[in-house]
Amino acid sequence: MHLEEVTFHSGKYPARDCYPFNLPLFHETKQITFDSPVTLFAGENGTGKSTLLEALAAACNIHIWRNMATSRPDCNPYEDKFHRYISVAWSNGRVPGSFFGSRVFQHFAELLDEWAAADRGQLNDFGGKSLTTQSHGQSLMSFFRSRYQIKGLYLLDEPETALSPRSQIELLHLLENMSVACHAQFIIATHSPLLLACPQAIIYTFDNSPIQRIKYEQTNHYLVYRDFMVDRNKYLKQND
Repeated sequence: MHLEEVTFHSGKYPARDCYPFNLPLFHETKQITFDSPVTLFAGENGTGKSTLLEALAAACNIHIWRNMATSRPDCNPYEDKFHRYISVAWSNGRVPGSFFGSRVFQHFAELLDEWAAADRGQLNDFGGKSLTTQSHGQSLMSFFRSRYQIKGLYLLDEPETALSPRSQIELLHLLENMSVACHAQFIIATHSPLLLACPQAIIYTFDNSPIQRIKYEQTNHYLVYRDFMVDRNKYLKQND
């Protein structure tokens, strides 16, 4: 593993009534260890998976592509400060890496087109074609196949967005192959029961406090999909 662990310094949190410092699991979790090439964060929306992933990126000096700031009616002064209150430990020094988020991927793809307008060779690292001329799902897979051939730490926030089930399985195989062949380490926040099935992956659930390891068959995502497939009418009737 490149990244071995993250430690939470809850005693130094600047507030207790603002997100993410108001989440009990960030107070009750002392440390998370990464001892598998693929670590998966599972949990419902709002449990802090993406927030922790972005904090890890900042703590590891991994850039997150951002759209230009937009006006908002309310502002949380602490939402981007979480990385100041965690610390990370490397096994053999820091490695390069990247952050993938479905919300910012389009911005990156458009920037890549601007670079390629001056130097088309820029596209060679991403399959040779403009990412914006492919379907969303195709562009994601082109990016994944090209980027993850490089040794490093890769943080992915809900990569299943816009991917068909077949493409999710393709991504699943890619994660397995790249973690071995290219010495890549992946930490992924996901709702996909397909990605959660990654062999040898460690799953952490954010649905309980503290954050803890869980087996695939115990995840809420697996249980909901399983029960729906067994008796979908039961779920459909609940909304009648």
